[in-house]
Amino acid sequence: MAVKSPCTDVCNFNNTKGWCEGCGRTLQEAREWRKLSPFHRKKIERDLPSRLKILAIKIEER
Repeated sequence: MAVKSPCTDVCNFNNTKGWCEGCGRTLQEAREWRKLSPFHRKKIERDLPSRLKILAIKIEER
């Protein structure tokens, strides 16, 4: 079964947090997404909205 990815095809990791500005994952999380257990994927998915909110604030400060 295919694993759904939160990727938005906007891959930019050039920020202090190391999170993608498109989906909020780290580069390592994005690379290993299909290999992660469902538990770990769900944990990351729960964190993504707050990560993206933090990134949006940082981008506005530029």
